[in-house]
Amino acid sequence: MRARLLDPDAGVDLDADLPPLAEDTANDLEIDTLVAAMAGEDGFITTVARHVLLTPLPDPDVIRYRQAVLRDCLAHPALVRSLYEVVADGLFDARRALVWRGTTPDSKLHGSLSALEVFVGVLRRLRAIVERSADAPSSRGLTRLFAELQRELTDDYFAEVDDHLRRLRFRDGVLLSATLGRGNRGMDYVLRRAEGESWLAKVLPVAREGYGFSIPDHDETGARALADLRSRGVAAVATAAAQSADHLAGFIRDLRTELAFYLGCVNLAERLGDLGQPTSVPDVLPTGPSLRSEGLYDPSLALVKGGAVVGNDVEAHETPVVLVTGANQGGKTTFLRSVGLAQLMLQAGMFVPAHALAASVRSGIVTHFPRGEDTTMTAGKLDEELARMGAIVESVGVDSLVLANESFSSTNEREGSEIALQVVRALGERGAGVVFVTHFYELAARLRDERPLPTTFLRAQRGEGGQRPFRLLEGEPLRTSHGQDLYERVFGRPLPARDTRGASRLDG
Repeated sequence: MRARLLDPDAGVDLDADLPPLAEDTANDLEIDTLVAAMAGEDGFITTVARHVLLTPLPDPDVIRYRQAVLRDCLAHPALVRSLYEVVADGLFDARRALVWRGTTPDSKLHGSLSALEVFVGVLRRLRAIVERSADAPSSRGLTRLFAELQRELTDDYFAEVDDHLRRLRFRDGVLLSATLGRGNRGMDYVLRRAEGESWLAKVLPVAREGYGFSIPDHDETGARALADLRSRGVAAVATAAAQSADHLAGFIRDLRTELAFYLGCVNLAERLGDLGQPTSVPDVLPTGPSLRSEGLYDPSLALVKGGAVVGNDVEAHETPVVLVTGANQGGKTTFLRSVGLAQLMLQAGMFVPAHALAASVRSGIVTHFPRGEDTTMTAGKLDEELARMGAIVESVGVDSLVLANESFSSTNEREGSEIALQVVRALGERGAGVVFVTHFYELAARLRDERPLPTTFLRAQRGEGGQRPFRLLEGEPLRTSHGQDLYERVFGRPLPARDTRGASRLDG
């Protein structure tokens, strides 16, 4: 049996390496806030959700496959929880038997049988859930899993398994056959199936053909010899039982991993719903630089704030560059995070934080956000920015998405604008898309006037009286970022006008 709820043809390897620069992306987009809401107190869901989010799918068909399973899970959250609890509890109960089953044939057999008894109980509970919910799923993934469980886990199957497990406990002893080799040494040991004796034969003495012997109670040497004979006989059976236990453990582990992801999605959808935030299953577009959204917001901000946050509408069709300018503290960085998180969620097969969203699949998602000062003083801030951007340019491929937040702001506007323009061109030549937040007017003006790449310009709005509505609209860049609003907020007075000598006056 196979789970295959995340991919119709493959499983998920939690030990596989994450894509290059994935940890930078996770930190810049504050993905752990999102993951914490998915996991609650379950550390395993944390591991699975983080890995799946940071390993974006490149195949639109597999994304749609996951989306279909997700719709089933969102429609039947109790079903997902009950399935997950059964497999998680079963693995916990079997863990001791699997860890301590030892290396000798007898200990391996005992531990494997104990684990198998637990796993058979798990399979019974899974079948019971499937029988109660057989009509619930409509997705190919869950429908196939349910059909396989119903087909394989029949009453006859469980009866046969129970019989094997009972016999393999060898409560009536072990029946072996062997031949005598050179020096009368035993060889060719074969475990035989012992037919059970009647109750009358156990009570009354019955004459038996052949010869036999018994080991006295205090004969340790004889007992060890007899135990060695038993081990020779059950060695093959112990190996087969261990393989069976490992096979069932693998299936149940895979099922727990895949259910953990979907349960995390259900948990997150419920948390965002409680905050009044919308979610939707996005449209997956063919590869190419396209992003269309209605009410796109930063889910991590909503979770931290504990309430509704402002969303944005975006229409960036066939434009590889989106440049975001406008008012300071107007929501530009928040918007950038919302784009990155939505792209990761889409390519994980999840819903997205928006009323509606359509986006193309990207081969990778990387970020370039500001970092703190280098406390070792081994490099200047601009050196550090350039080094990170160099690694990004070298690692991204065709159709990657680069999210840049105030990059190269550690230098002056002329130099920073020139560097940023050349980087955007280099990324464009590699076929990557760029969403770039900047306060450099010169950079924005050159992208507008020189048009090295098709560009969508978004501008953070400034409300009346300097208020920030935290909305971005399409608009030409302005020379000001309205820093005077921040001055007035901090100092409680208007920004002083410059005198005739060009110096600012701070009147007392």
